[in-house]
Amino acid sequence: MDTTAPESSAAPAATRLAMYRELLRIRLIEEEIVARYREQEMRCPTHICIGQEAPPVGVSAHLQQSDAVFSAHRSHGHYIAKGGDVNAMIAELYGRATGCAAGKGGSQHLVDLDAGFMGSAPILASTISVGVGMAWAMKRRKEDRLCVIYFGDGATEEGAFHEAMNYAGVEKLPVIFVCENNLYSVHTPLEVRQPPRAIHELASAHGMLGLHGDGNDVDEVWQLAKTAVERARAGSGPSLIELDTYRLKEHVGPNEDGNLGYRDPKEIDAWAEKCPVAGFEARLLESGDLTDAMIADVRGDISAEVDAAFAFAKASAFPAAEELSTFIYPSGAGAGA
Repeated sequence: MDTTAPESSAAPAATRLAMYRELLRIRLIEEEIVARYREQEMRCPTHICIGQEAPPVGVSAHLQQSDAVFSAHRSHGHYIAKGGDVNAMIAELYGRATGCAAGKGGSQHLVDLDAGFMGSAPILASTISVGVGMAWAMKRRKEDRLCVIYFGDGATEEGAFHEAMNYAGVEKLPVIFVCENNLYSVHTPLEVRQPPRAIHELASAHGMLGLHGDGNDVDEVWQLAKTAVERARAGSGPSLIELDTYRLKEHVGPNEDGNLGYRDPKEIDAWAEKCPVAGFEARLLESGDLTDAMIADVRGDISAEVDAAFAFAKASAFPAAEELSTFIYPSGAGAGA
């Protein structure tokens, strides 16, 4: 299958402004989580997506509320971009009953069925086959919906990834596989884990379209996603999009980690210069679609929303003791037991 990027065409101006707002919104929410995580009130492991905001924003710009999204451990941006409830997300990080998973899942188990965010999970590649199963159900029911599954480069080394890709290709399912390739699986670089071939080239092995682009350029992500979404809605089958991007914080937690030795601080600095938020902001300013006054207004609106979300979370109660075992089944038992 063709792995070249489609001919570029810009999104409408209104869409680009909406994407800018969402990029900045995700960034400011994540920065506030980083600032407050040290207070030791958020006790769940938290994977920060600073630096990786463009993929969920560019993809979600094409999605309907009824479309389904699955994610992995670094899921905040995916959840927010799909329309998840930010109050409920922050409350979940604080373990409160008003959280999107009732305060029992934490950062790695976000869910918002009303928004079409079907869930995230920390087990590598664990949501990929579930998402393909949902896409299969959509096709069997003849529903006008599609499924997007986000994962990192490490998940492509799991058998579940290839089994799911194979089945999606055989059945021509309405599913889009989005690989956010940030070059590392925890602390291990890509080149010592995989042979010298691009991840998007795996698409041809499973009979689907493979696309590859700059995951820090929301315009390019938007264009690639447009191609994949149109194919899925037309019944032309699945696509695999590989997006080159980079996390600027440590694997899990709010800190910098250039001192650990597994990646060169110069590499981190080079990727920081490719900031998806600052880069897109500069482009919109240059085109005249954005002004300094508009930026100030947007920042003010988002800051108020973020402050309100943290206030909501801190004012919420913890789950009652009698609720702690709800939806949790004994070993060997299931929901019907």
